[in-house]
Amino acid sequence: MTPMMSKLRLTLGCWNYDRTRALMDGSVQPDGIDLNYLNMPVEETFFRMLRHQEFDVAELSLSSYSVSLSRPGKPFVAIPIFPSRFFRHSCIYVNAKAGIRGPRDLIGKRVGTPEYQMTAPVWIRGILAEHYGVPVDSVIYCTGGEEEPGRSEKISLDLPPSIRIEPIGPTQTLAQMLLDGEIDALYTARMPSTYRTGGGRVKRLFEDYPEVERQYFRDTGIFPIMHTVAIRREVYEANRWIAQSLTKAFTEAQRRCYADLQETAALKGMLPWLTAHLEDTRREMGDDYWPYGLERNRKTLDTFLRYHHEQGLSKRLLSPDELFAPEALESFKI
Repeated sequence: MTPMMSKLRLTLGCWNYDRTRALMDGSVQPDGIDLNYLNMPVEETFFRMLRHQEFDVAELSLSSYSVSLSRPGKPFVAIPIFPSRFFRHSCIYVNAKAGIRGPRDLIGKRVGTPEYQMTAPVWIRGILAEHYGVPVDSVIYCTGGEEEPGRSEKISLDLPPSIRIEPIGPTQTLAQMLLDGEIDALYTARMPSTYRTGGGRVKRLFEDYPEVERQYFRDTGIFPIMHTVAIRREVYEANRWIAQSLTKAFTEAQRRCYADLQETAALKGMLPWLTAHLEDTRREMGDDYWPYGLERNRKTLDTFLRYHHEQGLSKRLLSPDELFAPEALESFKI
């Protein structure tokens, strides 16, 4: 009797998303891989992968991954899978008394951002500069923990002198500083707690953000990418086939999520008008409104990488083709 071949056991650090849940519950299994899916919030996954490379594969900040490509040995290689995308106009918060009524009022202000290299602020700074005339170097950036003191950049940065960064104090948080007026604005990924609890003292710059973001998509065709999926380079180099295997599995998990969202016998998500929201999204953005792969995302990636370079985070302008394992970019045809 022929013995069973064992599968390659890999750890995956990734949050619990509807589009990856089939990988987490095992109903989709990557070819040849026994996947140990570790469900963690993104901040924990990023910290542990970037500082200690604890996982074989992980969801990773697109910005942090792009920074890593200039590091010796390039510790990671990505596949063109994007578990997180987000329009970020909604994520610019201001102190109501700071006199910020429009984007250009940000010029000269003190702006909090948990980490300068975070993907969300890269998009926010780029959009404000390109579409609203707010130069990246026209504000002072205050970095540190949004809700907990003591946060620092996960990876060291070498920025041009025109970028002014001031770490906040060891007991301070950006959410409280925004409420108290110690910073004027906050560019972030998570909604600060003081937006909900501040009694109107913290506001969004774009309170009508759904329409602003829809218009941005109509004008640019860009649905900003936040995260990709990265493999530790030594794991990839020893098993080049896993790039295609993982890409196929993530794509199948997403296909099942698309199907669940279209189910009308019973709602799979806890939104009462989920069907109407889905139909509206498909009219606006097409049936595959969350595309994976390189070519469908080339303009979005080109734009992000240009922002990344302009903001001093990458020493040269990277190309989208440099980001991903070649085995994940094409497959056989019959």
